[in-house]
Amino acid sequence: MVEVSEERFAALAEQALAGVPDELARLLDNVVLFIEDDPPADDPDLLGVYDGIPLTERDSSYGGALPDRIVVFRHPTLAICDTEADVVEEVNITVVHEIAHHFGIDDDRLHDLGYA
Repeated sequence: MVEVSEERFAALAEQALAGVPDELARLLDNVVLFIEDDPPADDPDLLGVYDGIPLTERDSSYGGALPDRIVVFRHPTLAICDTEADVVEEVNITVVHEIAHHFGIDDDRLHDLGYA
């Protein structure tokens, strides 16, 4: 397990989000990124989660909704990493994975693409 401060971890997550290609970043709609230390107790190994309505499920009645949330969990990510470079890689994969859910891509397809 590697030690990474809360501030550094947040910066890595923000860098991962900033690294999303512009053509995809422009399509993100009503999404915010959060960092939390721990996932829900019933899923302690969870690295990230998308909480919202995927773009593929929104219809003309969508409006005035709270932003969708992408949450990256620090402690389980650090627990599986040996170096900061490992953390960078895992955070990037997690952010892309959760953004993909925003676009309506399911876990099976993400696994096929190497993002699961």
